[in-house]
Amino acid sequence: MNDKEIVLTREGLAKLEHELDDLKTVHRKEVNDRIRQAKEYGDLSENAEYEDAKQEQAFIEGRIIKIEQMIRNAKLIDETDYAADEVHLGCTVKVKEMGSGDVYEFSIVGSAEADPVNRRLSNESPLGRALMGHKKGATVDVSTPRGLTKYKIEQISHNGGAPAQKKAAKKAS
Repeated sequence: MNDKEIVLTREGLAKLEHELDDLKTVHRKEVNDRIRQAKEYGDLSENAEYEDAKQEQAFIEGRIIKIEQMIRNAKLIDETDYAADEVHLGCTVKVKEMGSGDVYEFSIVGSAEADPVNRRLSNESPLGRALMGHKKGATVDVSTPRGLTKYKIEQISHNGGAPAQKKAAKKAS
C-alpha cells in the first residue's frame, strides 16, 4: 500500500470520515441486498443484475480501503506551522491575473481535497505550488499550457476568511 502523507484540512478529514461511515453502514448493506436479490433470479453466469451488484460491491470495498488508508496517513493542516502573512496550506488567497486583470479567490488545500470548481486548489497544482510561501503583493510566474502567466497576490486570509495577521501580532494577543 502507498503510505504517502495526505494533507487535509479538518473539514476534509471530517468529510472522509463521513463518507467512510456512509459506505460501511449504508452502501455496503444496499449492495449486499442487491446481490442477495440477484441470486434469487437463478443462473449466476448470465445474471446481469448479479454482475452489476458484484462490480458495485468491489468499487465500494476499494473505496473503503482507500479512505481508510487516507485517514491513516492524514496530516492535518496546522496554520500555526506557517507564517501568517505567507500563502500556505489552509489559507484563502485572492490573486489577480496580470494579463487579463481577472481576480480569483480560492483555498489552498492538499491534493486529496482539491476541487477547482468549488475554489479549492491543490498545493501541488502549478498555480498552488507557485504561490506557496509568497506574501501579499508578490507576483509569481506560472507555466500553463497557454504559456507563462503572471499572478499578483492581492490578499491572504485564514481562519474563515479573515485577512492574515502578522505572526508577531497574533502571538501578542
